[in-house]
Amino acid sequence: MGKFRHYAADYKQAPYWWEATDLAATCESPSSLPDSIDVAIIGGGYTGLSAALTLARGGRSVVVLDSETPGYGCSSRNGGLIGPSFHKLGLKGLKAEYGEAKAVEILQESMDSLHFLTNFIETEKLDCDLHKTGRFRGAIRPGHYENMAREIETLSKAVDFKADMISRSEQRAEIGSDSYYGGAVYHLDGHIHPGKFAQGLTTLVKQAGGRLFGGARVAGVQKEGEGFALKVGASVLKARDVLVATNGYTDKGLQKFRRRLVPLRSAIIATEPLSEDVIREISPKNRGFGETSRLIVYYRLSPDSTRLIFGGRTFDFAERPENYCIDLYDKMTHIFPQLMGTKVTHSWSGTVAYTFDHAQHLGQMDGLWHSMGYCGSGVGRATYFGNKVALKILGSPEGRTSLDGLSFEGNPFYTGYPWFLPAIIRWHAMADKLGL
Repeated sequence: MGKFRHYAADYKQAPYWWEATDLAATCESPSSLPDSIDVAIIGGGYTGLSAALTLARGGRSVVVLDSETPGYGCSSRNGGLIGPSFHKLGLKGLKAEYGEAKAVEILQESMDSLHFLTNFIETEKLDCDLHKTGRFRGAIRPGHYENMAREIETLSKAVDFKADMISRSEQRAEIGSDSYYGGAVYHLDGHIHPGKFAQGLTTLVKQAGGRLFGGARVAGVQKEGEGFALKVGASVLKARDVLVATNGYTDKGLQKFRRRLVPLRSAIIATEPLSEDVIREISPKNRGFGETSRLIVYYRLSPDSTRLIFGGRTFDFAERPENYCIDLYDKMTHIFPQLMGTKVTHSWSGTVAYTFDHAQHLGQMDGLWHSMGYCGSGVGRATYFGNKVALKILGSPEGRTSLDGLSFEGNPFYTGYPWFLPAIIRWHAMADKLGL
């Protein structure tokens, strides 16, 4: 199993979340595809499933097509952390790009996406271990603490953002670590079981009359009359509307979207069960956790509060657990030295999608609907914007968003393969070490 020395005897290279789900059982074989449909959705993650639910409840016949199974990608591989996930440019960058009114509108919609998600989970009574316990974000440099304080003050004036600064002398009440120079608590954040959430969405879609197909890779989409023809294996499916919801798993069959997305691999490890004393020490309030590093790190307790789930960006694009397990373990034990020697029971990774303007995008391109580019914060955004793009397909004015009309640009020298990422990520890692 490679160079990593801390694998448990029962180690699995598979998401910990899959222990409580059976997403493969939710779908049909492509051999039973209908000849035609109102809406074909390519991609069975949160975006596609949320859109399918809204469309099916809106009276449209819907199929969801996934090359693996619904939820196979990052919808059952993410860390399960939820929050407003503000635009990467921040208020200052947004104001410079779009003006103050539009900037505030975009930030407010980030808040709306979180409220939509938690209300949806509670209204639909989804069993996905929703914990609205907040998030602690640690400052890895003293100057970062002051930057966060200014950011919180700015956001609180613009939108109803609830957060408090926590000094280094007080942070042990939030996290069992001395590796940060204080931090901030974001009170509206929380975490869920991402696999159970995906499973719950599939159940709702099927109850509403939608159909889910696994092993159904779409090899091409062609305009045909008033609709489209989709090549799925040996079959051709005709659809009046098509929604592309593939995000970080967009392949060459959808090149016009692929060249506008930069896929990044994010990896996670799960520890063996820890003692109650250690659990209480490292996470006394069951928060989600993050930090101000360039090389994004995120972690939280498992839904049953027995183990730590620890994730971050990988140094290359390939699936190499023998490497990312070492990187993540070293970072985890730097933050929590008390976990040195702890075994790892699961490791896995998945690909998220960034865009060149750091914004998610939804709308139409050459007649194809799309919603994608969540820039690593897709749990709430994908669910919310999946619903919004479905409302657009239905012709509802409620489908309007603050992102409507944003130009979805690629790069003329980029074809969709991010060959440059390893060097960039290693630069960010070096910048973190040097305090840049």
